[in-house]
Amino acid sequence: MEKPVIKEVIIVEGKDDTRRLNEAVSCETIETKGSAIDEVVLKEIEVALNTRGAIIFTDPDYPGQKIRNTILERFPDIKEAFVSRSKAKGRNGGIGIEHASKESIIESLSKVYTSVSDSTPHITISDMVGWGLSGSKEAAVKRTRLCEELNIGYANAGQLRKKLNRYGIKHEQIEDILKAVEGE
Repeated sequence: MEKPVIKEVIIVEGKDDTRRLNEAVSCETIETKGSAIDEVVLKEIEVALNTRGAIIFTDPDYPGQKIRNTILERFPDIKEAFVSRSKAKGRNGGIGIEHASKESIIESLSKVYTSVSDSTPHITISDMVGWGLSGSKEAAVKRTRLCEELNIGYANAGQLRKKLNRYGIKHEQIEDILKAVEGE
């Protein structure tokens, strides 16, 4: 089977992530080499973003989120891809892109998100409570399932609301997913 080609440059944390991505897809990467991203790497990301486009694809853990936030702060319109923690678990208990299956990597890169320019929040705290995503015993489980179905990485209630608004995810899509999940 021929590997999918990703035209954008993919931003990853290190060489193990690059190796794993190249096993799954044909792509070029920029490695941040950890969470302390320096100005040289940020300039490299800027060039990639302005020429070919770029996708943030960091590990689903705290350092990965820190890197993602640093990049988003500088480049708010950059594309983002996510892999869930459950799909990025290694045999030794580690979490990272380098542990994800080829199929999970391909799936994650096929579901890329970009922040919407309309900053008006459409999803409210009341919506989150009404859907049972906040303020209930099963909220964390529901959030986990919703995040997995949307492929946006796990988030607590506040983070999830921000992500849903940032990516312009509609009420109807959320409600459809929650109905399907409840019917399982």
